[in-house]
Amino acid sequence: METNSKLTISRINVVGTSASGKSTLAKAIAAKLGCAYVEMDALWFKEDWQNVSDEEFNAKVAEATQGDTWVLDGNYTRTVPIKWQRVQMVVWVDMPFYFTLYRAIKRALVRVITKEPLWYGNRESWRKLLSKDSIVWWMIKTHKANVLKYEAMMQDERYKHIQFVRLCNTQDVESFLLGLP
Repeated sequence: METNSKLTISRINVVGTSASGKSTLAKAIAAKLGCAYVEMDALWFKEDWQNVSDEEFNAKVAEATQGDTWVLDGNYTRTVPIKWQRVQMVVWVDMPFYFTLYRAIKRALVRVITKEPLWYGNRESWRKLLSKDSIVWWMIKTHKANVLKYEAMMQDERYKHIQFVRLCNTQDVESFLLGLP
């Protein structure tokens, strides 16, 4: 992992598989740089785990990324033409499968047990945890696909204006944060 200590990046998208640590990292980056933190899941979900329309979602993403300083937390590939139009850096938290699987299970169990409210009062439940809508199942299904997708995107000519940073372990994450101004 390489970082520039004289970093003047102020529009960042943190991406990665569910439970990779992207939200924690995005919040830490935003706090350290004094940027707005934008959680894409909060833009996407409504009450009762419903979703906004794609049109409304795109409008929310466009509004969230029109400023000069922001850290966007989330994948949502369909929004790449909007969110990566002005992004300067994409930080890909690419943790190993076993690491994200453990964290996905642990996080889901904690959320079920504590009834921690998420976006718009949504809560994880045993029913949801054991269904095909489970965050654990989602992580299992998307981990490999995300690796292939982001590897290809890093090589795509359309995104040559973006500085990509790939963090593959907790030491990379810590070093990256320490390297921020």
